[in-house]
Amino acid sequence: MRRIGPRFLPFLVAAFSLTAASLPSSKPEDLGLSSERLQRIHALVQRHMDLGDITGAVVLVARKGQVAFVEAQGTMDVETKKPMTRDSVFRMASMTKPVIGTAVMMMLEEGKLQLGDPTSKYIPEFANMKVAVPQGPGGRGAASPPKFYTVPAEHDITIKELLTHTSGLSSGPMGQSEVAKNRRKPAETLADYVPRLGSTPLEFQPGSRWMYSPSDGFDVLARIVEVASGVPLDRFLKQRIFDPLDMPNTSHYPTEAQMPRLVTAYQKTDKGLVKTENSLSMSSKVYFAGGGGLVSTVDDYSHFAQMLANGGELNGKRLLSPRTVKLMSSVHIPSTLPGRTTGEAFGLSVRVMQDAVAGNHRVSDGSFGWSGAYGTHFWIDPKEDVVAVMMIQTPIREMRPEFENAVMQAIVK
Repeated sequence: MRRIGPRFLPFLVAAFSLTAASLPSSKPEDLGLSSERLQRIHALVQRHMDLGDITGAVVLVARKGQVAFVEAQGTMDVETKKPMTRDSVFRMASMTKPVIGTAVMMMLEEGKLQLGDPTSKYIPEFANMKVAVPQGPGGRGAASPPKFYTVPAEHDITIKELLTHTSGLSSGPMGQSEVAKNRRKPAETLADYVPRLGSTPLEFQPGSRWMYSPSDGFDVLARIVEVASGVPLDRFLKQRIFDPLDMPNTSHYPTEAQMPRLVTAYQKTDKGLVKTENSLSMSSKVYFAGGGGLVSTVDDYSHFAQMLANGGELNGKRLLSPRTVKLMSSVHIPSTLPGRTTGEAFGLSVRVMQDAVAGNHRVSDGSFGWSGAYGTHFWIDPKEDVVAVMMIQTPIREMRPEFENAVMQAIVK
């Protein structure tokens, strides 16, 4: 038997080290990837560890439905230096949104809602909303709250506008200043809190521009899923998405058994990495947020991503039809709409690459995915049949395109 050199051992570990819940693995070369080039992902993570940006990471790359590279690197915590592991648990933050988007698409397929439906059809308090119009100085970073008056919205915000961040709900300083006056209480549920958002002013006329709604927009969608399905969101997600996709480590709050595997969240400062205060603020045992809050592992989330890459199915369990996944990942909001980024369009809960060359991205046109506030990032490249997931817990934005580049340059066939 030919002796295997030590420099190839990491790839063998990456390709064949399986946990109880993981996609099938194969040698990178069998999938048209270069083992040697995939090692640049390791170098990327190490570089950012050396810079003091992150304590460690878990990354996974799959092609043609099989894992070609997966590696846990560094530590989970600065103080304890506990090694990062493949089953480390991460706060997904806004990577919760595509999961909620999938739940909405499931309700669409079942005929329980339509994308053009007004939100008020499911939550009456969203009828006849107002739009804020700036009046004088003020805004984010200003010493005083923004000044504005209101005018009637031209139409009730729709499910599609919530999915595409074109509703104007809690998207900017005017609306958020009003939301802050009546924030959710710890024991409240979606049913308790979400209707109150209907009394807050929108940042702009619905559909007129793109502006990110960090939490409330998708919390409304989460409530709509509850109303349309008749099932609490946590139960819906577990029964309809997490259990069928074999995602036992994914939920809105870590279990007691998972807590030792929860990676510490940090912010990078001039004084180094500083622990993020109240880092589980998005998660709750009673409020199942749609804008954030899920915790997960690299294997669990790769199952979700691979399901989308497969056209809605994984291991014989079909959640969506291929046509619906195509609808979800199509360009609904072009990159030219005010508020969007050059080359980057938006689909239904996901970013969609419309013109990678114009946006200086390495992924293929048509790639789709999203990121989280704590640094997590994933995308699906249908053209190259690639799924990639990066798990970190410090928001280092430059790692996203660097990770994309490291994956895409490893494709040799």
